[in-house]
Amino acid sequence: MNKHTPLQPSEGRSEGAPSVSFVSLGCPKALVDSERIITRLRAEGYALSREHTGADVVVVNTCGFLDSAKAESLAAIGDAIKENGRVIVTGCMGAEPDAIRSAHPSVLAVTGPQQYEQVMVAVHEAVPPKHDPFLDLVPEQGIKLTPRHYAYLKISEGCNNRCTFCIIPRLRGDLVSRPAAEVLREAERLVVAGVKELLVISQDTSAYGVDMKYAESRWRGRDVRAKFFDLSNELGSLGAWVRLHYVYPYPHVDEVIPLMAEGKVLPYLDIPFQHGSPAVLKRMKRPAAQEKTLGRIARWREMCPDLAIRSTFIVGFPGETDAEFEELLAFLEEAQLDRVGCFKYEPVRGAPANDLGGAVPQDVMDERHKCFMEAQQKISAKRLKRKVGRREKVIVDAVEGGAIRGRTRGDAPEIDGVVHLSARRPVKVGEIVTALIERADAYDLHGQVVGF
Repeated sequence: MNKHTPLQPSEGRSEGAPSVSFVSLGCPKALVDSERIITRLRAEGYALSREHTGADVVVVNTCGFLDSAKAESLAAIGDAIKENGRVIVTGCMGAEPDAIRSAHPSVLAVTGPQQYEQVMVAVHEAVPPKHDPFLDLVPEQGIKLTPRHYAYLKISEGCNNRCTFCIIPRLRGDLVSRPAAEVLREAERLVVAGVKELLVISQDTSAYGVDMKYAESRWRGRDVRAKFFDLSNELGSLGAWVRLHYVYPYPHVDEVIPLMAEGKVLPYLDIPFQHGSPAVLKRMKRPAAQEKTLGRIARWREMCPDLAIRSTFIVGFPGETDAEFEELLAFLEEAQLDRVGCFKYEPVRGAPANDLGGAVPQDVMDERHKCFMEAQQKISAKRLKRKVGRREKVIVDAVEGGAIRGRTRGDAPEIDGVVHLSARRPVKVGEIVTALIERADAYDLHGQVVGF
C-alpha cells in the first residue's frame, strides 16, 4: 500500500512555530512509524504543513521493499528537494543511505526504519524547536494519520522468517515484540479517544511474543502473556472491532477462531499464503503443506461460518511452471477465499530469490496474473452473493451528500471491498449501523440502513 499521506495542519499553531512537511510512504506499519514521529514533533512544538513550499524542513518516510517502491521513494525525495530543498529521509529505504545520497546528495540526513530518535536529532539540527506548552498540546493517544474511527495498532517490529523474496528482516531486524500491557494501554487510549476499530499489525502477527518467551506484564490488575491468543482475547474486551492482519498460518492460529465465533474479535483473517504449489512455497521458504492448510480453512469455517479470509499471492515466482501455476489455481478454487490480492513477482535487490534462476517471461507473468484475477473474481462474486438478503453490521467510512460508504466486519479499510448504502436519516462517519444487503457485484455490496 504505497501512498503519499497528506497531513492536515495542526490547530493552535503558535506564532513563529517551526513547520515540518511530512510524506509517509509504504505499508500500515510504516504509517505507524510516521504517527510516532509526528507525535514527537507536535509534542516539541513543531507545526505540520500541508505543502512542502514554505515549510522549514521536509521529512520523507520511505518504503524500500520492492524496486518500484524504492523508485517511488526516490521520486518523493526529489519532489521535496525541488519544492523545499531541506529534506530528511527515514524509513526502510534509509537502510540504503548510499543509494539515496547517490540520487540526491543534498539531503540533510538519512536514517533507517524505527530510528525515531535519529529523526528528531536531524530535525533539531535543521530547525530547532520553539515549544509553547500552552498551545502545543498532544492528545494522549498521539497523532493519528488514519480517520478518527479506526487506527493501526502495531504489536511488534521485525520478523524471524526468511522468505526468499523478502528483505524485511534485513531492513527491520528480527522479531521484537512489545509487552502485552504496553499494547493494551495504547489500545485502551485509542478506544477512549473514539476509535471504533483496531487493526492489529506487525510483520508476523501470529509470532507475537515468541522472542520474549511470552513474558507476562501487568494490565488492569492482572498478568497478561505476550501471546497471540491472550492479546487477541484482551483486545476483544475493549468494546471496539478488532481486526487481525499479517497472520502467518501457524497451528496456534486455530485458537483465536472461537473468539471470532463469540464476537470478541472480528471474523476476519489476513493470511498471506503467497502460493498454492508446495514446490513454489518451498522455494519461497513458506509453509508448503497446502493440503493441511485447506483442511484448516475448512475447520475454521465450521467453527465460525462468517469467517472472511483475505490473502495475497505472487505469480511468476522464479521457476514457476505451468503445472505449478495450475496448482495455484486449484488451491484458489478449493480455498474459496473472500478477498485476494495478486502481485506479479518483482525482484528485490538483496533477496535470495534473485539467485534461483528460471525467470518467468513478462508476457507469461501477465497472462497468469490475468487468469488468476479472473478466477478469483468469480469466487469473490459468489461469496458476496451469499450476503444478499442478510443484515450486516457496517462501519461508516464516508458520507458525501446522499452517498454513504462503509465496510462489513469482513472488510478492512483501503484493501477490501465496500458497502454502498442509502439511509432515511443522517448517518455519521464512524457510526456502526445495521444494513440490509440488497445486491452484490464482483467486489462490493449495496444495501439500505435499517438499524442504528
